[in-house]
Amino acid sequence: MFSPIKAKRLPLKVRLIVLGFLVGIIVAELALRLVGYSFPEFYVADVTRGYALRPNVQGWYRKEGESFVRINSDGFHDREHSKAKPPHTIRVAVVGDSFAESLQVPIDATFWAIMEARLKECAPQADSVEVLNFGVSGYGTAQELITLRERVWNYSPDIVLLAITTNNDITDNARLLRKTNDVPYFVYKEGQLVLDDSFRSASGFTWKQATQIRPIRFFRDHSRVIQLTIEASRGLRLLLASLRSSHKSSLVHSGYQKPDPRLLVQSVELGIDNFVYVEPANDTWTDAWRVTEDLIVKMCDEVRARGARFVAVTLSNGVQVTPAPETRAAFMKQFGVTDLFYPDKRIRSLGDRKGFSVITLAPPLQAYAEKNKVFLHGFGDSLGSGHWNVNGHRVAGEMLAEKLCEEGFLK
Repeated sequence: MFSPIKAKRLPLKVRLIVLGFLVGIIVAELALRLVGYSFPEFYVADVTRGYALRPNVQGWYRKEGESFVRINSDGFHDREHSKAKPPHTIRVAVVGDSFAESLQVPIDATFWAIMEARLKECAPQADSVEVLNFGVSGYGTAQELITLRERVWNYSPDIVLLAITTNNDITDNARLLRKTNDVPYFVYKEGQLVLDDSFRSASGFTWKQATQIRPIRFFRDHSRVIQLTIEASRGLRLLLASLRSSHKSSLVHSGYQKPDPRLLVQSVELGIDNFVYVEPANDTWTDAWRVTEDLIVKMCDEVRARGARFVAVTLSNGVQVTPAPETRAAFMKQFGVTDLFYPDKRIRSLGDRKGFSVITLAPPLQAYAEKNKVFLHGFGDSLGSGHWNVNGHRVAGEMLAEKLCEEGFLK
């Protein structure tokens, strides 16, 4: 039976519930600020590249590893650099994706910072050597070429180093493999490679540009509770993906660390696809490789036309440089791979044909990892997969500097 007394009490109960909820949110917000938690949105929509790093944003990055990130005023994970190159300075511009972006480690620990310090030792004729980082997570060669044209040349580099992540750069250059319409691609029309920037009219991109989302972005930037909620949601998706992959895969790390079920599956962060280790078996992969190779050559040609030097560097994937030979062997058997360095050798062959230098890091990194029994990729319980950790960055930076010095790039 309806009770007038209960009806009068209901609004008070609702108010108390709402008040309790708000107090809880405020307490949680204060607590997160006290412990220094912050996880801002580091990316923003960009009309030419689909998205880019947000200038001047800063905060903690904890998706993988942990570091306090500061994006400079031009929208790159690097310290500030003057547009005008100082006299008697050699500038090296690094163009790449998340491996170059390097949000996982402090700036001083990145491979390009390590490389900069070492390069100064082999350029006595220069007053200074600057390595500028233009890497952005998830970029394919198409976005990297646009970055070169629109941003890199503003800093007058002497050397352009294209950092190639083989496990996803090839797939990132093909819409059918990348499976998103929110970024630019280069496609063939009448035998010519042309820019397809139709993403600008895609509903997802236009929504990101809409003024209506500014209040959402404001609260996303300033509320630690909202940041925590978003990251918890992403973490849950990663956990579910890990559990699914654990069920599908029987491959484990042997001898060094605990099993990592994400080693062989498509990583949320990297988009790894194991078909990169074998010859293309269909038109989609053949076209992805063709576009990638033609874009690298196009970048090389444009760098040379500007009077700068071009060098391509193939980085490493976790399975290529795991310290356990049995893990590599099991991976190769499961996926029918005969050569883990197939993509690296293919790009080196391209360099030989087209006359540009290619530095291949994966083989020497594998030798280092096996000799020292150390993982160069991954953090915590995910050692062996994902991005370079501090050791990976250090060894890669040292190797790169040594190669550039040996080949006389700074003379």
